Amino acid sequence: MFSNELRNRAQSVLEAYRRRGWMLATAESCTGGLVAACLTEISGSSDVVERGFVTYTNAAKSGLLGVPQATLHRYGAVSERVAELMAAGALARTPTQVAVAITGVAGPGGGSAEKPVGMVCFGLASIAASPRHVIHRFGGDRAAVREASVAVALDLLLAAAQEDQSQ
Repeated sequence: MFSNELRNRAQSVLEAYRRRGWMLATAESCTGGLVAACLTEISGSSDVVERGFVTYTNAAKSGLLGVPQATLHRYGAVSERVAELMAAGALARTPTQVAVAITGVAGPGGGSAEKPVGMVCFGLASIAASPRHVIHRFGGDRAAVREASVAVALDLLLAAAQEDQSQ
């Protein structure tokens, strides 16, 4: 289902988290659970992947992850602030050490001048660092945007384990 490149990245994430004795959670919107699916495609991943939230609607982001409705209204679902709050909400609601969040416009519709198709916001929260976010603007069709988003999320998860390990 996933490319060898993504499977290799997922394997690296799982190995890094096993070494730490850590677990992770995902909070996904435009990827619809693909990060969790990529990780759990690998046998034995249950010792690292605690759970994944698919929060496609604003109501889900608010109800499941605690993102304030006022924040969603002010910044929109596709924003750095919402991505950070999604990750923080997933971390706070799970017995994990790291959570990654993704919200974006995968297309082909739904984009605007301010938030074009291919704009994806990522949030990362961990017990060892302040919440952070990154924004990427991907080209290609819906599948390409979603696949590229999975790759970035896996890279963020791996970096979090490696950064925290060096401290």
